[in-house]
Amino acid sequence: MARLADYFVLVAFGPHPRGSGEGQGQILQRFPEKDWEDNPFPQGIELFCQPSGWQLGPERSPPTFFVAVLTDINSERHYCACLTFWEPAEPTQEAACTEDAAVREEDADVSPATASPTGQLFAPKTLVLVSRLDHTEVFRNSLGLIYTIHVEGLNVGLENVVGNLLTCIIPLAGGSQRTISLGAGDRQVIQTPLTDSLPISRCSVALLFRQLGIANVLSLFCAALTEHKVLFLSRSYQRLSDACRGLLALLFPLRYSFTYVPILPAQLLEVLSTPTPFIIGVNAAFQAETQELLDVIVADLDGGTVTVPECVHIPALPEPLHSQTHSILSMVLDPELELADLAFPPPTASLSSLKMQDKELRAVFLRLFAQLLQGYRWCLHMVRIHPEPVIRFHKAAFLGQRGLVEDDFLMKVLEGMAFAGFVSERGVPYRPTDLFDELVAHEVARMRADENHPQRVLRHVKELAEQLYKNENPYPAVAMHKVQRPGEASHLRRAPRPFPRLDEGTVQWIVDQATAKMQGAPPAVKAERRTTVPSGPPMTAILERSSGLHGNSARRLEVVRNCISYVFEGKMLEAKKLLPAVLRALKGRAARRCLAQELHLHVQQNRAVLDHQQFDFVVRMMNCCLQDCTSLDEHGVAAALLPLVTAFCRKLSPGVTQFAYSCVQEHVVWSTPQFWEAMFYGDVQTHIRALYLEPAEDRDPTQQVGEAPAEDERSALDVASEQRRLWPTLSREKQQELVQKEESTVFSQAIHYANRMSYLLLPLDTSKSRLLRERAGLGDPESASNSLLTSSMAGSVAESYDTESGFEDAETCDVAGAVVRFINRFVDKVCTESGVTSDHLKGLHVMVPDIVQMHIETLEAVHRESKRLPPIQKPKLLRPRLLPGEECMLDGLRVYLLPDGREEGSGGSAGGPALLPAEGAVFLTTYRVIFTGMPTDPLVGEQVVVRSFPVAALTKEKRISVQTPVDPLLQDGLQLRSCTFQLLKMAFDEEVGSDSAELFRKQLHKLRYPPDVRGTFAFTLGSVHTPGRPPRATKDKGPSLRTLSRNLVKNAKKTIGRQYVTRKKYHPPSWEHRGQLPPEDEEDAISVSEELEPSTLTPSSALKPSDRMTMSSLVERACCRDYQRLGLGTLSSSLSRAKSEPFRISPVNRMYAICRSYPGLLIVPQSVQDNALQRVSRCYRQNRFPVVCWRSGRSKAVLLRSGGLHSKGVVGLFKAQNAPSPGQSQADSSSLEQEKYLQAVVSSMPRYADASGRNTLSGFSSAHMGGHGKWGSVRASGRSGVLGGDVGSRLAGRDMLAPPQANGAPPDPGFLRPQRAALYIIGDKAQLKGVRPDPLQQWELVPIEVFEARQVKTSFKKLLKACVPGCPAAEPGPASFLRSLEDSEWLTQIHKLLQVSVLVVELLDSGSSVLVSLEDGWDITTQVVSLVQLLSDPFYRTLEGFRLLVEKEWLSFGHRFSHRGAHTLAGQSSGFTPVFLQFLDCVHQVHLQFPMEFEFSPFYLKFLGYHHVSRRFRTFLLDSDYERIELGLLYEEKGERRGQQACRSVWEYVDRLSKRTPVFYNYMYAPEDAEVLRPYSNVSNLKVWDFYTEETLAEGPLYDWELAQGPPEPPEEERLDGGAPQSRRRVVWPCYDSRPRAQPDAISRLLEELQRLETELGRPPERWKDTWDRVKAAQRLEGRPDGRGTPSSLLVSSVPHHRRSLGVYLQEGPVGSTLSLSLDSDQSSGSAASGSRQAARRSTSTLYSQFQTAESENRSHEGTLYKKGAFMKPWKARWFVLDKTKHQLRYYDHRVDTECKGVIDLAEVEAVAPGTHTMGAPKTVDEKAFFDVKTTRRVYNFCAQDVASAQQWVDQIQGCLSDA
Repeated sequence: MARLADYFVLVAFGPHPRGSGEGQGQILQRFPEKDWEDNPFPQGIELFCQPSGWQLGPERSPPTFFVAVLTDINSERHYCACLTFWEPAEPTQEAACTEDAAVREEDADVSPATASPTGQLFAPKTLVLVSRLDHTEVFRNSLGLIYTIHVEGLNVGLENVVGNLLTCIIPLAGGSQRTISLGAGDRQVIQTPLTDSLPISRCSVALLFRQLGIANVLSLFCAALTEHKVLFLSRSYQRLSDACRGLLALLFPLRYSFTYVPILPAQLLEVLSTPTPFIIGVNAAFQAETQELLDVIVADLDGGTVTVPECVHIPALPEPLHSQTHSILSMVLDPELELADLAFPPPTASLSSLKMQDKELRAVFLRLFAQLLQGYRWCLHMVRIHPEPVIRFHKAAFLGQRGLVEDDFLMKVLEGMAFAGFVSERGVPYRPTDLFDELVAHEVARMRADENHPQRVLRHVKELAEQLYKNENPYPAVAMHKVQRPGEASHLRRAPRPFPRLDEGTVQWIVDQATAKMQGAPPAVKAERRTTVPSGPPMTAILERSSGLHGNSARRLEVVRNCISYVFEGKMLEAKKLLPAVLRALKGRAARRCLAQELHLHVQQNRAVLDHQQFDFVVRMMNCCLQDCTSLDEHGVAAALLPLVTAFCRKLSPGVTQFAYSCVQEHVVWSTPQFWEAMFYGDVQTHIRALYLEPAEDRDPTQQVGEAPAEDERSALDVASEQRRLWPTLSREKQQELVQKEESTVFSQAIHYANRMSYLLLPLDTSKSRLLRERAGLGDPESASNSLLTSSMAGSVAESYDTESGFEDAETCDVAGAVVRFINRFVDKVCTESGVTSDHLKGLHVMVPDIVQMHIETLEAVHRESKRLPPIQKPKLLRPRLLPGEECMLDGLRVYLLPDGREEGSGGSAGGPALLPAEGAVFLTTYRVIFTGMPTDPLVGEQVVVRSFPVAALTKEKRISVQTPVDPLLQDGLQLRSCTFQLLKMAFDEEVGSDSAELFRKQLHKLRYPPDVRGTFAFTLGSVHTPGRPPRATKDKGPSLRTLSRNLVKNAKKTIGRQYVTRKKYHPPSWEHRGQLPPEDEEDAISVSEELEPSTLTPSSALKPSDRMTMSSLVERACCRDYQRLGLGTLSSSLSRAKSEPFRISPVNRMYAICRSYPGLLIVPQSVQDNALQRVSRCYRQNRFPVVCWRSGRSKAVLLRSGGLHSKGVVGLFKAQNAPSPGQSQADSSSLEQEKYLQAVVSSMPRYADASGRNTLSGFSSAHMGGHGKWGSVRASGRSGVLGGDVGSRLAGRDMLAPPQANGAPPDPGFLRPQRAALYIIGDKAQLKGVRPDPLQQWELVPIEVFEARQVKTSFKKLLKACVPGCPAAEPGPASFLRSLEDSEWLTQIHKLLQVSVLVVELLDSGSSVLVSLEDGWDITTQVVSLVQLLSDPFYRTLEGFRLLVEKEWLSFGHRFSHRGAHTLAGQSSGFTPVFLQFLDCVHQVHLQFPMEFEFSPFYLKFLGYHHVSRRFRTFLLDSDYERIELGLLYEEKGERRGQQACRSVWEYVDRLSKRTPVFYNYMYAPEDAEVLRPYSNVSNLKVWDFYTEETLAEGPLYDWELAQGPPEPPEEERLDGGAPQSRRRVVWPCYDSRPRAQPDAISRLLEELQRLETELGRPPERWKDTWDRVKAAQRLEGRPDGRGTPSSLLVSSVPHHRRSLGVYLQEGPVGSTLSLSLDSDQSSGSAASGSRQAARRSTSTLYSQFQTAESENRSHEGTLYKKGAFMKPWKARWFVLDKTKHQLRYYDHRVDTECKGVIDLAEVEAVAPGTHTMGAPKTVDEKAFFDVKTTRRVYNFCAQDVASAQQWVDQIQGCLSDA
């Protein structure tokens, strides 16, 4: 029983003490005046009566009522019902507010007198009822009655009414009904709920859903459960109370335990910034003050919105519960939704009343909790039964068995305070039960069955709602209230008088009377019905997740069982065979459980002694089990293994035994406090249960948490429930005895666990402090805990006892100390929670250090003995083969080579064997990093695995922690990535100490970045000098070339020294102070002078003798040989010859004074004097002024290269021709020189020497370009508005009318024929912004967008990661590779380079000269210029020519190989930028498209790609000729005895090798004279170079030829096993063997066969080249009489001209057939006249476009079809040809046409479907004759003449698609 009301209070308006305008509440009277003993008077009521503040009002407002809630210090809620009415203010109150009124007057210009007719103000007065019961309606009626008596002046004493109210006693619960009367002729019926534990919600939940909607309420629900701050806003206080009450009702069965204030007064708004979670309601008037709250979820009830701040993440309910709950809620709230679409809706059923709907909504949430927490009782641990139950919840097991370990929502709920309260309240096994207990125990099966039947779910919801409704309204029929109410508008009538002061004595007398009467009456105790709480069915996963690959079939479990029985039967070989399968099976949960159960069977009396091999097997399997355990161990695997690791052991020597725990320590689970707590409580429960069971009943303790016991077994909860029932009946002594037994059980378990923890936490080698490094948990005192109690004592006790555990032994102190602290913290926590006495706890603290110390001593002996064990037989280290001169720097370190993201090596989708992981050693030599070893998988066989790369190619090295295949513990490892597309991902074997690994890293770093280029392998090879100091030279006889080169550099330096620095501050090329520069040269910046001294610029005739020597050596350089071949002038002094030549070779830079990065001899226009060149060079970056590097033999146009212009150079170049002012600046003079220089270049071209006026592309009209194919586009990017005429976009064909062309095919040169500029300057768009062309000049700018070197660098990094990923992709398959390839943008850069090069080729071919002037002139410029020459001049496509091209453009013109390749320590920071590799990739793309045009094979390009970074040869070292001369590299001694020493030049090596093997030669080489190549450049036409992806693990990279001659095949005789001869077939494995080596092409094989036969016949074998040339010549003669030739006419170069542009596919398909198409076609050869209109119009839109033939074999099916044109175009009849050979559908205007109008590529066709008759189609045709062909780009509509032919066409096309 309880009082209905505790206090009645009258609060009125009073002035503020500090005199501010606001008033404040004053308590006029309160009854009773003395506090009740059991319930003190709550403070702060006056604030809550008027939450918005106490203020006078100008008019009388109607009375208001609301209920505020106050929470006291004991978390008891007090309900304050407040009824406020208004009375005229008394003069004192008005006076108090005059200041306020004055202020208001200023603000609003309204005088207080005009506020109401009389100028009267009204003050609020509040009647407050304080109660601990929540009977809102009774409070409203009672206060209303008091107000009515006052207003209506009824003849009833107010004192009696108040007295009766305060003495009214009602029952708390139990479904009783009580009628009360307050003595004023009134009657009210109070019903109490059936069960106290279910909340009372009236209509509040339904209102909440109406105001906010389903999604919003669900997110508030999740927010409140996961402890976020929730704030409600509304203008109505009652609405705020209801909303808060509704939200709390939804949370049942959890209780909200944080701040809960449904109505917060304005003065307390700062409470909102509290750090703890809350549910608070605030008047919407204060919304502005809530704006800056960053972490509060605001629900606006009036506006229906919920605002979640950005920083707050509310986890959602786990699926499928979220969607199920959502749909049920919508069915409850809107029952008509299901019927809305019915054709004949049933008559509308009566809607539930609001109260009923409220219960239905609550029922939905009750079901939700039952589903979420289903089976929770199986995870409760009974830690103590007496004197009070202590219960813990095993969170990890619950999450694991529900399959919700990853679920954020449930994790947070289980960790929250509300759930902690739930466990302590509902975990008790013997208590009254309610609706939730029954639901979770008995209805789970029904809820699972109903999941997919919405109507059945709804029925269940309604049943639950009925029960909830009945609980709130046990007697629905009786509701006979009779309470007087005031009349209408009674508040506006003048009240007879203010509310009277009540007589305290009268009220107090009534209260005292009632109290006395109560004391006399016997206490009405209603006995609670307590029962054992049912546990319900064991839990199931909320969503059955398929465990994918590791679904544990019975077969897998069988494998695990067999393997274990083999181990224990000693059948080790059998076990070894099964082990890999077992380790794979152990990824699955059931297999791990099975392992634990099987191992349990082999333990007798807690001990199982094994021999060494058995021990190793068992430990490996245990480790494999544990490595996938999370720190929570939610599947109980670690828990099952914990007793086993202390059971299995082996004898190391007499008296020394090693247990399994010393080998399974390195798993995160052992250092997790929550795991140990859960284990401890689980074991305590088992023992406590055993205390109360008869011995026969005791069960197997290994049974898992959450598993249902057998029928006859009683769970610990059942036992506890029984004991709690009997407890009151026991005698005091018996009770005491039970308490002591339980306490000592817990105590003994704590000692046991202290031992167990020290076993698993102390490492075998305690001197290592690995423990602290790898287990952050141990060193972290704040580590989280699974416990639901906060242990106040734990921290302090731990600290006080830590001091006692100090050891003398400093070495073990850190490890031992950490373990002692960890165990102490654990002991404190569990013992405090389990009620162990403080004496026992102290005893434990004294014991722990001793336990740890004792264990350390035993471990020392074990560690010592275990070292003496014979090591496991490890495979022998295989020594790698070394190059001559290559030395081993570090001998082999044992490592495991682990698989990376390339799946072939690990037996991926290609289905090969798992070659990796492999076990072997890593070697570091002066040249390479090499791994050699064998696969760890015994089933792969005895394959040798080799992976290596040059040290110089290392781009990234990072330390990693990985698991080795043998040992699941984490090992230190290294991941090395190289720019030769190789990755070594290694884990060091345990025998490799960390110092050896560190030494390896340091040595590697030292070799990768020598301080000086002389420290690289190319220099140290075969020599013994220390890096950085040149070897002592022998005495020179005569002026040798070596001394000469030294003099040359000295002179250059003198010359440079004599120059003076000009005003123009110009920084030279970024010349890092490399180690090789002599120190005195460091300050010697290149200063550019106005006038050079005459001695440095003498004309060539007056050269000094020593200079002549220099000149002759310079003339021998590659550049000069090439210039003479191109007829670009000579060095002769005969003037007559020189004048006729337009260009000359100038020696102006022979001392490298003008430009250090240029070669010594340069080609310049004949008319330009040497002294002018110095001034011209100033306008260009790095002084790289324009020089000629190639001239077209046909059009005589020249190709020039330079660095980019300096900005003023650009302006100077295009400024208007003003008269020079007298004081013209120096910069202007050099711009003038520059202009003259370009003019000289233009005039040097024969065709333009006499041309006058302007020739430009700007004159083109778009009509000229109409039907002529299109450029492979130089689209800079979106808009290009750089120039008026905008050549760039013109050249890009922007204005052309022709449809865009596929493949980026080049245009026909015919369309550039009209007027052109004499010289095009290809420049950087960014640099040329805003430059206006001058109509008088004869050059034109083509601005293009280029990428910078740093973009190449980042793109290459991404390409490396795509081709050689460090770890397997998340989604295996080609898609992820292609995606990362696209992200790298590497192919986009290749596309841009090819595009620009083809543009330049076209311009040169049409007779205009081109100057390429990009960046500094040594990266992209070099790429473009080299590609242009390669495409334009067949000479560069030979072996000799390509060498010359690289030597000239890359080496002589100063591409910075050392800087870009980061060869030395100085370049380390700049990183690797593969500009040259990108050029080789472009050449490879062209080679693919024109395989018959190149003398060299693709292998040659890969060879150069590998060796330009390997630093094996000196060719690609240093940044310019100047540097090479300085090091004495450029002119090697002629007479130097080479003998058999290693090659220093890559070219020399290629020559030597070419004599022995045709590996660099391309047998398809059949060039055509003067053929200009125009490759397709679109990304879709480019292929990923196999250099990036291929790998041969059999012998490592194939580019060091001496090493790549694999092991010799055994001779035939050896192979015979006495039986029939074995087959000569051999398996070629992907990623292991080199396919070209295993199966060479036919010609190589024939040449090898010839050589073998010659050797057998005793003849000296001929060189392969001679044999080849002879065969080729014979072939040519044979082919002449018969025009068609034999299939081998492949070799003949009589193939028609234009098949070249698409030689691409010669390689791919059956070569003969593809060629025969063009050989048979006579028309096609007619196109040799490329200038003709026909050739110009030739379409290049498809890959097979060059075969414009009408032969039958290309026409699989043909006929007339109508085709609908593009949008708004009519239908037209066309002749269609379906070509299965080329996989395309072509159409022509007429049957006889050879000119194809268009092509549909069948590769792009997605579907062929029946079409529909559309507007404009032929009228007579049947509707079924229409069909559509859908491609990736558009849909084509066709129509045949009749249905049959339409069907035939559809079948043919479908057939073609399926064949493909």
